[in-house]
Amino acid sequence: MTISMFQASVPVFARGLAGLKTILTKGAAHAAAKKIDESVFIGARLFPDMLPLARQVHIATDFARGTIARLAGVEPPKWDDNESTFAELIARVERTIDAVNAFTPAQVDGSEAREITRPVRGEPKTFTGINYLLQYAMPNFYFHKTTVYAILRSNGIELGKADYIGALD
Repeated sequence: MTISMFQASVPVFARGLAGLKTILTKGAAHAAAKKIDESVFIGARLFPDMLPLARQVHIATDFARGTIARLAGVEPPKWDDNESTFAELIARVERTIDAVNAFTPAQVDGSEAREITRPVRGEPKTFTGINYLLQYAMPNFYFHKTTVYAILRSNGIELGKADYIGALD
């Protein structure tokens, strides 16, 4: 049995985004229950030279929706990165899930050899669709999603692997 580019991307990103939504929802609930200003978490970093939680969410969602669009041969529209509350970040994740799920197998399948050029460390890098998805976009998506999890977990939010992975089908 083979796996299609659609199967390897759209449902995987959608599931990963659902986990990101769960993580952010638990963060919001924790902040409310403990009466902690949300900005403490939204601006939190794992280390001073790392990006804050809000930016990690922006990048993770950009990778999910941008990857699918590029595999489909279209440039994703630009989104403002101005979310500053849990509610706004959760809404962005939901919008991203909708954007990812809007693509069909006919749009994404067959993109294995499509050339995709993206800036990497300030220099243009050309990938094939399969390499872009599996070796660049997915690892970046999961890095930033994991960093959101780690920021919130290190700040006392009770999160576990099941929150990150989500319900198994």
